[in-house]
Amino acid sequence: QVQPVESGGGLVQAGGSLRLSCASSRSNFRFNAVGWYRQASGKQRELVAAITGGGIINYSDSVKGRFTISRDSAKNTVYLQMNSLKPEDTAIYYCKEWGETQDYWGSGTQVTVSS
Repeated sequence: QVQPVESGGGLVQAGGSLRLSCASSRSNFRFNAVGWYRQASGKQRELVAAITGGGIINYSDSVKGRFTISRDSAKNTVYLQMNSLKPEDTAIYYCKEWGETQDYWGSGTQVTVSS
């Protein structure tokens, strides 16, 4: 399977934390940029955080200061640590690898934040 696999979603109260994982079996995954996207019901998918193979990181303004993206090259995994969660963070979270010739999307993991 070349698509990355997300895990770690769930139901959490506002103010709580979750850590999402995005794991890949592709050998080049560790060298490529990876992004975390989310899509809330009825809304467009948006990029919330991204990390390059060299470790350059960007966040959307909506999550800056609360979410942290990181990667463990030895485990071929990218993480999204989400703190101080808000109900508006409720969405399906997807990871995407920008591959050499195509992009690879995971199937998503649901995050629900209750108020």
